[in-house]
Amino acid sequence: MAEIRLENLSKSFNGHDVIRDVSLKVADGEFCVFVGPSGCGKSTLLRLIAGLEEATSGKVLISGEDVTRLEPYDRQLAMVFQSYALYPHMSVRDNIAFALRTARMREDRISAKVAEAARILRLESYLDRKPAALSGGQRQRVAIGRAIVREPRAFLFDEPLSNLDAALRTDTRVEIAALHRSLNATTIYVTHDQTEAMTLADRIVVLKDGRVMQTGSPEELYKKPSSVFVAQFLGSPKMNILDASVDADAIRIEAQGAIPTSARLPTQACKLGLRPEALSIVEPGRSVLGGTVLFSEYHGATRMVVVDIGLNRQLTLQLPEHQRVTPGENIGLSVSQDTLHLFSEDGSTRLV
Repeated sequence: MAEIRLENLSKSFNGHDVIRDVSLKVADGEFCVFVGPSGCGKSTLLRLIAGLEEATSGKVLISGEDVTRLEPYDRQLAMVFQSYALYPHMSVRDNIAFALRTARMREDRISAKVAEAARILRLESYLDRKPAALSGGQRQRVAIGRAIVREPRAFLFDEPLSNLDAALRTDTRVEIAALHRSLNATTIYVTHDQTEAMTLADRIVVLKDGRVMQTGSPEELYKKPSSVFVAQFLGSPKMNILDASVDADAIRIEAQGAIPTSARLPTQACKLGLRPEALSIVEPGRSVLGGTVLFSEYHGATRMVVVDIGLNRQLTLQLPEHQRVTPGENIGLSVSQDTLHLFSEDGSTRLV
């Protein structure tokens, strides 16, 4: 496998900057996920690594080799697309074997590689079927099998689960995670789904407007997001953000109260971040936060509750399913000091 390194990589289309001076290292054997909203540049960045787009400036290095100007095939990478990209007239067996036959590999070796890929992906019973006779999840596994047999230096996945229904997405996500563990392959995976990012990644790269906002493990990004953008992108329901101010020993929220804090910060306006699961219900008047329940959604193991705290502001809570509240009920809200997130007034920088 291989280490992949990007050095000051940029890409422009007709004068419009899509990727802006990205420098990044993906370690040998690492599962790295690019995540961000639509239009942030994550798929373009993957295509630059694959060689399907030409860089405007900067370098792509694989195992220390500069491959920036090499053709895609010469980079020895395997890409799995959102659309599967299978040949409809070929059987599963022939789809998986196609690249090997193109490379004029001996038929006995091709048969052995196809059999092994089918075993890993549980496709043995489907080798003689055409893609039209397969489910979406099975077609995606065929596309992955076609990548496996090439024994690439790294795997590139471009939103491979987007065309699957919710149940198949979960099943296929588990299969991709198991495949990575068994192959220990360097993998770069693009998605807009934060659940996929959090569950699959060794390391997440959050992108916005063609720039890297933050990198780190799922736990690091969830517990210590570097900005309001990252904080609200990772986590469902998303983090609550309130306008506040901080002085030497408290965080003050207009029309609510002051939350004591041990952080020693200069007096300043700030953004206060509160995760929905960090808020709990207490009797009205026993906490500095409180409001009126607008609605409650039953999600099975949990309930999502939205509370109006006044001045056109709302807080979302995630509660255990047994804890019931009624629309119109007045409640108090408690939050522990160690779950607070403080950001600069413009949301661009983490304070605490």
